Amino acid sequence: MRNINQINALRLFVACLISSSVWSQTQVDSSKIVKVLSFNILHGKTMKGDFNLDVIAKVIIDVNPDFVALQEVDYKTNRAKKYDLVTELGWRTKMAPIYARAMHYDGGEYGEGVLSKHTFLNTRNIPLPYIPGDEPRAALEITTVLPSKDTISFIGTHLDHLKLETNKIKQAKEINKVFSNNQYPTILAGDLNAEPNSNTMNILESFWTASYDKNNFQPTYSSANPVKKIDYVLFYPKHRWKVLKTEAICDTIASDHCAYLVTLQLLDE
Repeated sequence: MRNINQINALRLFVACLISSSVWSQTQVDSSKIVKVLSFNILHGKTMKGDFNLDVIAKVIIDVNPDFVALQEVDYKTNRAKKYDLVTELGWRTKMAPIYARAMHYDGGEYGEGVLSKHTFLNTRNIPLPYIPGDEPRAALEITTVLPSKDTISFIGTHLDHLKLETNKIKQAKEINKVFSNNQYPTILAGDLNAEPNSNTMNILESFWTASYDKNNFQPTYSSANPVKKIDYVLFYPKHRWKVLKTEAICDTIASDHCAYLVTLQLLDE
């Protein structure tokens, strides 16, 4: 009987050690887990045309991301009822908002937005090249510190929408050029208006690592009938990030795009 009790006690001790080790590892890893959402919000209009920003905010709140890259963001335009959309969504989601202008439009501005759970160390708005007469585009970057005390950068962008890739190729090359000098691990997210294996994506992926499976990727457009992938999360350098999960969130009311959610883990050097 004593031997059986000793064996059971030993098993319990080993189980506790394993459980403690797993718990400890989970605690360390959780501080380095980053949830990123890319979301084209159709200038806040929703598919009902009612500018119900609570519907858009709910998509964000439900997935609880650390960072959101917002595209088609209006700032006090007439068509968007003079809303400062990023600030409105920041207030609703309890995230820090920042807006970057790509161009003046309809009595206000139009561009990129970022929402963040974490405060900003630095921010910058990078204008992207385009053919005169076409629509200007921009890339909005924030640099911040994670709960793990690691510093990272996060970029939201929206590339040209024209079928001809001329502008997109210029913009992809500029993004690679500008952000290749980043000193911190960096995430790039947005509506790139380019499908996998296009010239635009091949240029970007010559520098950035894609989070999606090229053999089994999730379409992100349209939300009502997702048939093609144009929304992405990419990262650099490759050895500092691990993809844990990807998901297309297709709310047919909130936007004409699916939101694209990627969970990453920041790895040690």
